[in-house]
Amino acid sequence: MNSENFSLSERLVSPSYIRQGSQARRSHEQLIRHLLEQGKCPEEGWSESTIELFLSELAVMDSNNFLGNCGVGEREGRVASSLVARRNYRLIHGIGRSGDIAAVQPKAAGSSLLNQLTNSVVLDILKLSGVRSVASCFVLPMATGMSLTLCFLALRHRRPKARYIVWPRIDQKSCFKAMITAGYEPVVVENVLEGDELRTDLEAVEQNIQELGAENVLCVHSTTSCFAPRVPDRLEELATMCAKYDVPHIVNNAYGVQSSKCMHLIQQGARVGRIDAFVQSLDKNFMVPVGGAIIAGFDDSFVKEISRMYPGRASASPSLDVLITLLTLGAAGYRKLLSERKEIYSFLAEELKSLAATHGERLLHTPHNPISLALSLDGLQASSDKAVTHLGSMLFTRQVSGARVVPLGKEQTIGGHTFRGFMSHSEAYPCPYLNAAAAIGVTRDDVALCMKRLDKCLRSLRKEGGGAAAAGDATVEHLDPASPATDH
Repeated sequence: MNSENFSLSERLVSPSYIRQGSQARRSHEQLIRHLLEQGKCPEEGWSESTIELFLSELAVMDSNNFLGNCGVGEREGRVASSLVARRNYRLIHGIGRSGDIAAVQPKAAGSSLLNQLTNSVVLDILKLSGVRSVASCFVLPMATGMSLTLCFLALRHRRPKARYIVWPRIDQKSCFKAMITAGYEPVVVENVLEGDELRTDLEAVEQNIQELGAENVLCVHSTTSCFAPRVPDRLEELATMCAKYDVPHIVNNAYGVQSSKCMHLIQQGARVGRIDAFVQSLDKNFMVPVGGAIIAGFDDSFVKEISRMYPGRASASPSLDVLITLLTLGAAGYRKLLSERKEIYSFLAEELKSLAATHGERLLHTPHNPISLALSLDGLQASSDKAVTHLGSMLFTRQVSGARVVPLGKEQTIGGHTFRGFMSHSEAYPCPYLNAAAAIGVTRDDVALCMKRLDKCLRSLRKEGGGAAAAGDATVEHLDPASPATDH
């Protein structure tokens, strides 16, 4: 209610009580005013009542919620189900217009304001997480793979002769398909083995740029977040190389926002060389439903160019989800989650190392990977050819999700390209292994229970030589042992 309505209310209820209610209302409004003034994530999280009040006031600014609105067009924010309307807080019009996802909609001032605020708050969080010089970003209602495709399509107009994308290998299907979908030929650069780690072959990247001709290369497509024993690409060196040859550089930072090391690599790469855009998933970094990503960069004009490539309007759901989440957490709450994740990473490493010693295995030494860890499975491989893949099935049926078992010698063909040693990021990694990750939101209880179940599975497989355990899991032998985790 406004001040006039509060005054009128004093005729019906004691003025002292009404003034108390008015003060409470002003407390909510002050938080909203600060958000609108600063465009930053509030330091302390908001209550649900403040968030719902804010969203309700945004919704009444959209034409579909106007009292007496008479819509005669084909897109008027009509919703048949009241459940769907409530699920979306009656913000039905989506974001953007037919020519630009960042454009303001005349019929949807509230949804447009939601979109602008979300992008502003997310930009603040990217800076808080370590990329302090990022200039611009926007939330896109597509997951990481399609968002990467949009970046490649935006570069097409700048580099019309280009046919190739130089890509240090990472065995993850969507980022490979992103390049093919955009109409480009991926040039796969095998990683080099340094100790247990798989690292960027800088000489091979440069050699490919020289042989193909820099003008024929659309970009270098690098990666930060990845499954161990692969580690983040050498971003500083790649960024310097891209600047040297005037080749664009797109970074797949899928779940890297939660890692200060990944974000530092992006910041440093932009400082010493060239990074045109970096893309990250909403669900992996902010614990919201799948279906959104953030495209960010250091040149505001290029980021806007990417946003204009998106055809038509777009769903506001991802923007709404991440804004609600960040307003709930506040900057302090998100920093706390980042800190807790680092602690859990250390705890997971200790637990895996202890478990490895018990079973005659070892925790692979991958200090450059800040999220994922890998446990060797040499002994299990020796006991039975099928024991490694059976372990993946056993863990999945025992409700251990996300653990990723990588056998030797697997082949996979994607878009006409055959990857040997698929899932291991290498044609011939020396040992089979199991992945586990300390991602944002994971708890010590999750880790402890996983270790308990993993220990039981390993004991069972070794005791039976793979035979009895395999028989017990015969109903799931058809599953890809890594299927729960292959679409990160």
